[in-house]
Amino acid sequence: LPPVGDFDPLGFATNADLGTIKKYREAELQHGRVAMLAAIGMLVTEEPLEFHPLFEASNKDIGPAIRHLDEVRAASPFFFEFLAVIIGGL
Repeated sequence: LPPVGDFDPLGFATNADLGTIKKYREAELQHGRVAMLAAIGMLVTEEPLEFHPLFEASNKDIGPAIRHLDEVRAASPFFFEFLAVIIGGL
């Protein structure tokens, strides 16, 4: 597919047709974009904030981004189970 040649070092697309290869490329782009947004989100939330769209940041220090999942669990105890069921249903 233009503009890039055939780059498949692990051989995932060896027996794939053109439609499958396009689907692979589209999925790769989508996952890359989500990963970039996640990385930016982790970096941005490391700074002390006065307003946070998900957490009550004005009255407490929620600390580093790795602790934010604990805040989600405290605010909505079954959020991750609900999320897993929704994702599993897709």
